[in-house]
Amino acid sequence: MTSKRLLILVLLFPFLFNNCSSDSGIDGNSNATPLNFGSEVTKNFTGQILDESNNPVSNVAITVANKTATTDVNGVFIINNATVRDKFAFVTAKKAGYLDGSRSLVPTNGMNNVRITLLSGTIVGTVNSGATGSISLANGAKVTFDGNFKTETGQAYSGVVSVIMKHLDPTDATTVDKMPGMLLAQNASGEERVLESYGMMNIELRGAASQKLQLSTTAQIEMPIATSQLSASPTTIPLWHFDETLGYWKEEGAATKQGTKYVGTVSHFSWWNCDAQFPTVRLSVTVVNSNATPLANVRVGIRRATNSYTVNGTTNGQGLVSGLVPANETLTMVVFDSCGNIVSTTTIGPFSADTTLPNLVIANSTIQSTLVQGNLLKCDGTNVTNGYVLMRYGNQNQLATVTNGTFSFTMLVCSATNTGFSLQGFDYDNLQTTNSINFTFTSPTTNVGNITACNSISEFISYRIDTNAVRYIIANITASGRGTASGTTAAGLSISAYDTIAPNTTQGFNLYGNTNIPGIYTTSMFSISSADIGSINVQTVNTVSFNLSSVGAVGQYIDITFNGTYTNSTGSHTITGVAHVIRDN
Repeated sequence: MTSKRLLILVLLFPFLFNNCSSDSGIDGNSNATPLNFGSEVTKNFTGQILDESNNPVSNVAITVANKTATTDVNGVFIINNATVRDKFAFVTAKKAGYLDGSRSLVPTNGMNNVRITLLSGTIVGTVNSGATGSISLANGAKVTFDGNFKTETGQAYSGVVSVIMKHLDPTDATTVDKMPGMLLAQNASGEERVLESYGMMNIELRGAASQKLQLSTTAQIEMPIATSQLSASPTTIPLWHFDETLGYWKEEGAATKQGTKYVGTVSHFSWWNCDAQFPTVRLSVTVVNSNATPLANVRVGIRRATNSYTVNGTTNGQGLVSGLVPANETLTMVVFDSCGNIVSTTTIGPFSADTTLPNLVIANSTIQSTLVQGNLLKCDGTNVTNGYVLMRYGNQNQLATVTNGTFSFTMLVCSATNTGFSLQGFDYDNLQTTNSINFTFTSPTTNVGNITACNSISEFISYRIDTNAVRYIIANITASGRGTASGTTAAGLSISAYDTIAPNTTQGFNLYGNTNIPGIYTTSMFSISSADIGSINVQTVNTVSFNLSSVGAVGQYIDITFNGTYTNSTGSHTITGVAHVIRDN
């Protein structure tokens, strides 16, 4: 698939928009009147939170305006009846060990679907107060400090400063899931704009006690320009920072092109972005099949006439996708099937005002659409009223909430030979799940009947080796957090489990650590072993990283994720995994 630069043709219905609240006051145009997103409305939201290895992240705190929730074993959340604006909603996702994530969107009726990738809060280097210092990434992104720092309360800070730093390449197709909000902005004149990104960076500073720090004066940032953007990149470009209270970007200063980088000066840290700006209109379209049936979970992309990349959104349960696009331009709209193949291309625009297009009909005779429908039952046989069903097909995980037990997906099938999919249902009220059940598409309707959620999931371990299926262990789990660093017993933790994965076959898993203090560690501190993983420890050639986010008291949760590569007698492998387990001692 063609690479994508991030012009925020924010047709990112499921991925983008928060109600208007007061400004954070940290930026250069903090006195500007907040953008007007219309009147208050009540909307429903669901979504999935993933890490950089595409693993679901559990126990993430989700906020949508006046409502909160926590993600489950699949990184999924559901929030109903949140009070947002009719043209803007803002979803935030926070968990220790990760940078704060967020998504802004134009909310629609029905369920608004959100996907956010959380970035690890890995420290990439340190500098010292009172001295000039710099931190660089391998791709050339760089920040230079003058040595003057302060605490969040404004007190001067003296000592070592740890630097967390991320750079996002706008030509990377995954950037749209990793970036904050969306590329909606307010320029220095107070006007609403959509942006085309030439690169963005997040920098966070921590003191010796892990407290958050800020700049006392200024710092210089350098952002590499992608090769495909270099010839078209302007000599001077506005700098924008992301307002984490309002949920959109604000213009503050400018950067100049120096060789293959943009260089600028900033007075505080959050997300910073080098962007061209465009006036906006709101565009909506409903995608249907030849029988006028709305197609949910279909990816729709918008491309400017001068570019070869698209920016994508996903239709909701009514087949609708809605968002911001540049005004007064001829655009191309493309539709993808569930495997990323383009199945429709249409020229649209220019638009000088907010527009709802006629229904987009996917009538290609080679494209098979099918309605998958069924019922999710509780263990007692009654309908699940608070839950969802997760479909795994192609290169997507898709989500459908249940209405009094019923659920449905409308799918564009990738090909006549790629018709297998799986479903797994979850009952929120009773914390129970079905097994992952395999099915085959039939056209025009795939009726899967009743599936029953009877498996308790108060704790779990999941991991994936290479491209194999995700392995879940949800029984016979023992977890302990040992001692303290100053006690007679060395500090650490251990997690062990075994589960029946086939008749007369059990799967064991062990994870050991030499610390119980939350942080990010390597195999010098942690190790894993199981039959299909083998042993991953300090003697193993590996890049595995362990993110220990919480160690609760006895009866509370221990949470750790791990991912990376390792080499054993069978070759080189990748591993990603999550342990969300109850501490026994």
